[in-house]
Amino acid sequence: MGKQDTKLLNIGFNNGVVASRIIAIVNPSSSPMKRMREEAREKGLLIDATQGRKTRSIIITDSSHVILSAIQAETISNRLSDGAALKEVAREIREQG
Repeated sequence: MGKQDTKLLNIGFNNGVVASRIIAIVNPSSSPMKRMREEAREKGLLIDATQGRKTRSIIITDSSHVILSAIQAETISNRLSDGAALKEVAREIREQG
C-alpha cells in the first residue's frame, strides 16, 4: 500500500477508514442490511464506531468488515467524493508543473 492509498476517511468521533478499502456506504434501515450486520457480528467482522449513538450508515470494506457509523451515509459519501476530487486536482497540478 503506497502513501496515496492510506488516505483516512473520517467516519465520526475521530474514527477513520482507509478510503481505498471501502466498497459501499449504505443506509442501515433495510432488512438485508440488518441481516448483514448480524452476520458480521457472528463472524467477528463488525466494527461499531458509533460511540453509543444511533447507527446512520454502514460501511462495507473489501475485507468483508462491516463498520457502523453515526454519520449519515450521504455525508460520508460526500467526504469520500471531496477527497477524490481534491486528489485529482492535485495530480493535475503536479502533471502541469
